Amino acid sequence: MTKALRKRALMCSENRVARLMRLHNVRVKPTRGFHSTTRRHKANPVAPNLLQRNFTAERPNQIWLADITYIPTQVGWLYLAVLLDLYSRRIVGWAMDRHITEALTIRALNMALVQRDPEAGIMHHSDQGSQYTSRTYQALLVENGFVVSMNGVGTWYDNAPMESFFGSLKVERVYRRSYATRFQAMMDLFSYIESFYNRHRLHSSLDYNSPMAFEQQFYQYQYLHLS
Repeated sequence: MTKALRKRALMCSENRVARLMRLHNVRVKPTRGFHSTTRRHKANPVAPNLLQRNFTAERPNQIWLADITYIPTQVGWLYLAVLLDLYSRRIVGWAMDRHITEALTIRALNMALVQRDPEAGIMHHSDQGSQYTSRTYQALLVENGFVVSMNGVGTWYDNAPMESFFGSLKVERVYRRSYATRFQAMMDLFSYIESFYNRHRLHSSLDYNSPMAFEQQFYQYQYLHLS
């Protein structure tokens, strides 16, 4: 909270912020339990875990993490497929649907490919869910030169940064809402991802920068030192 206020040119100390938060009963909203959406298709081949929980990257478009979560609405579940750039924690591709299918993950991947146009050799890390092991999805990865890595079924800690994003999304937005329809949820999630998370949400792992600001610093450094 103190870091966010200082970035808005409001000078304050951590002690003062803590005192005011106690005074106004402002507290961190607790997280809830983890539930896996992974459904493995035994006939589909799986890739080894090349990432091995090494959640560091030296540049954008080096490692993308992929996963799916579910959002409750009054008319049923809405499924959200996401691709996250490990370097900046930026959401580079996403898609939503009432059904959890390979078409959902393919739409998210295509969005990321269009937005980022990565070079061959980028690592794609996901779980072993059938949406990621399907022939169509894997063919798209091969066509675009991805190195494929997968964690085990239910081992969410093999993809911890992605689960951290889902936790933030739900605590900061979803658990504070009651969505009457899937469309209402989709509009709200779009606003969270594109208007708040990528542009403004501060990360301690990024030296309290937003994902977009952290990437901008990287490219500015490259320009100054390589030009």
